[in-house]
Amino acid sequence: MTTTWLTDAERAAWVRMAAVLELLPGVLETQLRRDSGLTHFEYFTLAMLSEADGRTLRMTALAAQTNATLPRLSHVVRRLEGRGLVSRMPCPEDARATNARLTDDGWEAVRAAAPGHVAAVRDAVVDALTPTQIEQLTAITTAILRRIDPDGTMLDRS
Repeated sequence: MTTTWLTDAERAAWVRMAAVLELLPGVLETQLRRDSGLTHFEYFTLAMLSEADGRTLRMTALAAQTNATLPRLSHVVRRLEGRGLVSRMPCPEDARATNARLTDDGWEAVRAAAPGHVAAVRDAVVDALTPTQIEQLTAITTAILRRIDPDGTMLDRS
């Protein structure tokens, strides 16, 4: 097998992207924990439920939308349920499945957390870029997602 090594320009781009992948989650997590008492994944879970019809999704659909395993999602939903932000119930269409529903308190929690989260995203990413760079970032991330998410699960969320 022959290795096609990265050029200097490719390596510089990759090292910077890897640094963003390492640092950005911590920036977003810190803001959400400080201001809302939520982890980034908890916020993301609540946000996905807030956008669903009836604020309800099957756990399998929620796992797909959050790119989580069912055991990880079940653990997080159990924590959110303990805080009164989510409730679980049998799926009326399939008794073998379980639905997760955003409660009124969960809706208020995600609504209260959203402004701070958006401000953190703006500060860390959006406001650092020009409108042209935003378009380029969209094109770049779309191209990468098409390679690493061939089913389009994460790409379809935008």
